[in-house]
Amino acid sequence: MAADQAFERGSRVQEVHLGGPSPLRRFMLSSMASISYPGSQAEQLLLAPQELRTADPSFATEVYNGHFGLAGKLAELGAQSPFEIAPPSANWARELYGFGWLRHLRAADSELSREQAKALVHDFIRLRRSIHGLAWQPEIVARRVISWLSNSVLILDTGEPEAYEQFLKALTTQLRYLSASYRDTPDGVPRLLTLMALLYAGLCIAEQQAVVDRYTRPFCKELERQILPDGGHISRNPEALIELLLDLLPLRQCFVARDRPPPKELADAIDRIMPMLRFFRLGDGTMSRFNGAGPTPTDALATVLAYDDIEGAPVRSAANSGYVRVECGTTLIVCDLGPPPVAALTTQAHAGFLSFEMSSGNAPLIINCGAPSADHDEWRLFARSTPAHSTLSLEDDSLAEFSGMTNGSQPPSDAQLIGPVNPQGAFSDQGDMLRIKGSHDGYMGRYGVSHSRQILIAPSGNLLSAEDKLTAPRGLKSPDALIAGSYAIRFHLHPSVKAQIVGEGNAVTLILRNGETWRLSSNAEQTAIEDSALLADQRGPRATSQVVLSGMMGEAREVRIVWNLEKTGDEAAHPLVDPNDAGPEVA
Repeated sequence: MAADQAFERGSRVQEVHLGGPSPLRRFMLSSMASISYPGSQAEQLLLAPQELRTADPSFATEVYNGHFGLAGKLAELGAQSPFEIAPPSANWARELYGFGWLRHLRAADSELSREQAKALVHDFIRLRRSIHGLAWQPEIVARRVISWLSNSVLILDTGEPEAYEQFLKALTTQLRYLSASYRDTPDGVPRLLTLMALLYAGLCIAEQQAVVDRYTRPFCKELERQILPDGGHISRNPEALIELLLDLLPLRQCFVARDRPPPKELADAIDRIMPMLRFFRLGDGTMSRFNGAGPTPTDALATVLAYDDIEGAPVRSAANSGYVRVECGTTLIVCDLGPPPVAALTTQAHAGFLSFEMSSGNAPLIINCGAPSADHDEWRLFARSTPAHSTLSLEDDSLAEFSGMTNGSQPPSDAQLIGPVNPQGAFSDQGDMLRIKGSHDGYMGRYGVSHSRQILIAPSGNLLSAEDKLTAPRGLKSPDALIAGSYAIRFHLHPSVKAQIVGEGNAVTLILRNGETWRLSSNAEQTAIEDSALLADQRGPRATSQVVLSGMMGEAREVRIVWNLEKTGDEAAHPLVDPNDAGPEVA
């Protein structure tokens, strides 16, 4: 990866308040920045980081025609600048102020697109003092700084010294702002992004050695904290790994381009992340849909994996991240066995503990609904709920609670996740079978029962024998104290899977797109095929189906629901758990 060619020396806005710092807070941070920022006024850019994100050159034509489409929303500009109109959505505004769309104009590679880019950047510089709120969230300022640096060859011209100087002054102002505000950035990827922006600037701008020296240590410390020993991210979101690599890889090259060895922590983090990307990939190449992971950015995933020089095999048990990956024959299963992340990082986390996804060969079979794209935010809260995952739920309720649920009101889609209580998970290789097991008390406070799950996998991968068990504690004085009623074990199916109930109604055949047939049977009271949706799709929610095994707790203190998923047409082991010996037990 080579750095781009070095440079030679050489009206009133509508105020939009969308959750960023107030004008007073910005003023205070700017005052602090003049003291805290170690760098000098930028005078010369030396290099532009490589942009790894996919670009769409047709965006330039849309802008020329007065259309500004971002985050699934289209704004009609007319004769106005996009910075002078009311944003159609908060996500649209985030992308606008992050300037990631500059790469699309650069990809158009025309004189017109170059002039468009120059004019839009100049608009923001001219109007920035009148733009408040979301545009000044530190992580958005950081994305803007990185976008400006990465596309500087597009928007700067040494033949226009005045515009060049204005750009560098605006860039320096934002770097000073970041130096004072990065500690206030939300935990997780946003905080790492702000530190990366400062390092990018220190490496790309001439005479900024002090900036690199100041921020390398806090960046490395934060990177070590956020990238777990097994390569997962502290948010437990698989998609976060792709987003981080798209910025970490060019940053590493910037160190090389400036004849500086990349920090060991940076190189080690990249080496840890790469096998974890393979850990989360299912047989069809998509990423597992857990804890905020949405549509797989296939182009970005292929791009970052191309930089994997080691191609290390993924582990089976990622204990730090709380996931298990089992690959037997052509069968691949990824299961969530981890507790939620720290509270500040649960605003995208899902109540999907003990849920799993499964593929056979290159054909997906069982999925979670996944997180929707930004333009379908109305689905986000449901996507985070337990019924949107392939696991057991009680009364269509979640195994964890969301903050803000007072007096029956619906919480916001980014509410913090609370629970589940006492999550426990383990994986073991027992020779003649592989076992995934876990339990939690997430329903204990509301319904008086605990849930445990055990999945036994034959070495051939052709048979899964599992048990979901609901247990009421023996301390209850009478069955009348039980609150739980109905249970539902959901198996959300990929849209390519065709399902049909067979036999006496207690089994379902599943036909995969590669021609394989699997049979799901159980001892549940009812077996049904219901509507579902794959939310994690670039085209928007896709209709699909789900197999639902359901029944009532009744007066039982313990209910054991046994189910078997077997590939037909192949010789497989006998069920590892016998449904005839696993009926409800009444105390």
